[in-house]
Amino acid sequence: MIFDFNMISGFYKELPSRISEIRKQLNRPLTLSEKILYSHLFDKSQKGSFKRGVDYVDFAPNRVAMQDATAQMALLQFMMAGKDQTAVPASVHCDHLIMAKSGAAADMKSAVYTNKEVYDFLSSVCNKYDIGFWKPGAGIIHQIVLENYAFPGGMMIGTDSHTPNAGGLGMIAIGVGGADAVDVMTGMAWELKLPRIIGIKLTGKLNGWASPKDIILKVAGLLSVSGGTGSVVEYFGSGAESLSCTGKATICNMGAEIGATCSIFAYDDAMSRYLIATGRKDIADLAGLNRKHLTSDSEIADDPSKYYDQFVEINLTELEPYINGPFTPDLATPISQMKIALVRNDWPEKVEVGLIGSCTNSSYEDISRAASVAKNALSLKLTAISEFKITPGSEQIRFIAERDGYLDLFEKIGGEVFANACGPCIGQWDRKGSDKSPVNTVIHSFNRNFAKRTDGNPNTFAFVASPEIVTAIAISGKLTFNPITDTLVNSEGKTVKLAEPVGEELPQKGFGNIDNGYQKPEKSGSLNEIVILSDSERLQSLSPFKEWNGQDFYDLPLLIKAKGKCTTDHISMAGFWLKYRGHLENISNNYMIGAVNFFNDKTNSIYNQITGQYEAVPSVARAYKAAGLGSIVVGEENFGEGSSREHAAMEPRYLNVKAVIVRSFARIHETNLKKQGILTLTFSDKEDYSKIRENDKIDIVGLNDLKPGKQISLVLKHSNGKTENISARHSYNEAQIEWFKSGSALNVIRKTK
Repeated sequence: MIFDFNMISGFYKELPSRISEIRKQLNRPLTLSEKILYSHLFDKSQKGSFKRGVDYVDFAPNRVAMQDATAQMALLQFMMAGKDQTAVPASVHCDHLIMAKSGAAADMKSAVYTNKEVYDFLSSVCNKYDIGFWKPGAGIIHQIVLENYAFPGGMMIGTDSHTPNAGGLGMIAIGVGGADAVDVMTGMAWELKLPRIIGIKLTGKLNGWASPKDIILKVAGLLSVSGGTGSVVEYFGSGAESLSCTGKATICNMGAEIGATCSIFAYDDAMSRYLIATGRKDIADLAGLNRKHLTSDSEIADDPSKYYDQFVEINLTELEPYINGPFTPDLATPISQMKIALVRNDWPEKVEVGLIGSCTNSSYEDISRAASVAKNALSLKLTAISEFKITPGSEQIRFIAERDGYLDLFEKIGGEVFANACGPCIGQWDRKGSDKSPVNTVIHSFNRNFAKRTDGNPNTFAFVASPEIVTAIAISGKLTFNPITDTLVNSEGKTVKLAEPVGEELPQKGFGNIDNGYQKPEKSGSLNEIVILSDSERLQSLSPFKEWNGQDFYDLPLLIKAKGKCTTDHISMAGFWLKYRGHLENISNNYMIGAVNFFNDKTNSIYNQITGQYEAVPSVARAYKAAGLGSIVVGEENFGEGSSREHAAMEPRYLNVKAVIVRSFARIHETNLKKQGILTLTFSDKEDYSKIRENDKIDIVGLNDLKPGKQISLVLKHSNGKTENISARHSYNEAQIEWFKSGSALNVIRKTK
């Protein structure tokens, strides 16, 4: 089945003329990213070029995708907009709310029962507004999008930070907050600062134990978790063409870990093969006719430094496997150096659990290569010393992995198959003993490894590697095991060595014809009534946030001054809290509870200026709100990196936080805060962060003169009666200033309906 074929064919029909017009306007060769971005301008009559990293541009994405945890709040907001149906094709995927505990069958049964209220709500909203609904068990959003929706040259947004996975099929796919999704679903323009472009040339060809995962693990080490911020990462070269479509998707998926807006590959034969294998030959044919428009102009590759804002070259022939972590995905260690790194850093060597799959690495090729390691181990009379868990990316993949004997191989070495869902990758893992916080090591093929993310235990050292390396290390039981050079002792006491993994790009027997879990919207859906119980703990109707009263902010007590890394996992945790994603009041009880307080190095313990006591962050925020006080949050670099969850922006708005001032923001989080009407500021002098004291009250003045590029003044009122004046920058444009004044971006939409 091909979804939205008329939309896609119409896009390809117009693409040549659009590219021709863009080339005339810019009068220079075009990168692939520019071709796609400019061909999706909201106002197609717009003339002239935009400056990368400076100008805000209005775009018209082709589609929107939402996962169940973020879809709840996005759809609750969409319902407030008063529309009859979405303006572009949209889909909802039930993948985040399934807890991994006892195996696929038991976990699915438990999830369907536990989350019935939420699934029924999402299903009914999808029916009413003509949105595609993928039932629990169908698979992880990004795998489903790649298998069914992504198309070369298209543009989509998704309410999950790993939406860029679709770049593996040549699509500009960007993770956003729910408010951005509402903009597009209501037919409004979607605004984005025109990204800079990082070019990464891949030469040579992967061999042995090296995999596409190792490319992005190396890139993360080169660029860091913020090195791609505000940029599209564009891969090209002969090495790029040698990679499978799903291998490309793995690289694009983890581009989120360097802060990239998205990542992309040019259309090639591997993408064509994947489209045909997944039943989309007609799209492959149309893309083939437009192939020259779905790659950068030849001049780009001839002189990449001239056309890219940053340029990197990687020789795949020389690339060895990497293991990244712990606690951050950009701490990259070549596997040959792990023994040295482990001793130097005193990391625990014994690996308790190895986990493969997730939205990042659950393709047929990934599963087949890991299975070849398992098959070889069995022939050598080896089984896994560590626990071994497998998470298929979709029902399609699970079905063919079982059909072709791969799951059986995993089970024979001691593996357990979890449901087709995010599971441990996002903290949805009811891991026995993790509540006691033991120091331990796990290794997985997921994308993120922040503290507490996998199992809620701050002492779990989580490392990231390819599925085949994870499988080999689980068999050995040691983080230092290097299958390229090291040997193992089997059950007979013999010394043996694992063979290099082998795999298949695509299943020889095809993807099969199965019930993939898709629910087509009912034609009578517009008549359906959506019921939210008044006493529900899971769902809560939204009320519009109040408009700004036109006054400066005076005497804002400091809520928290966060120390060090503060991701959206610290700001609004997942795991246990996922069940409250549709209930703003309840989920606000997790606001900033994972952030470290600068003044006492503790989490969820901050000074309450009303009581003079140290209390939980949400409790203090609610106390200030009840007293009619706003508050202010202070943070350090790359504040809000990680998941796209807009709850991390809606919670402070609900709790009456008026402003967040930091040394620097992660892109998605800054936009999410702006969309909810919170003032987002960065210190003009980053050292002013050190001037903020625990019991400060802060004035933010001159807001009536808020203009693009003009700095804002703050007055720090210390408890000793002294004051200090500092300034802050902002990145608001005129439209975003209206979001602030109106109380939220959604309020602006409501005014125009």
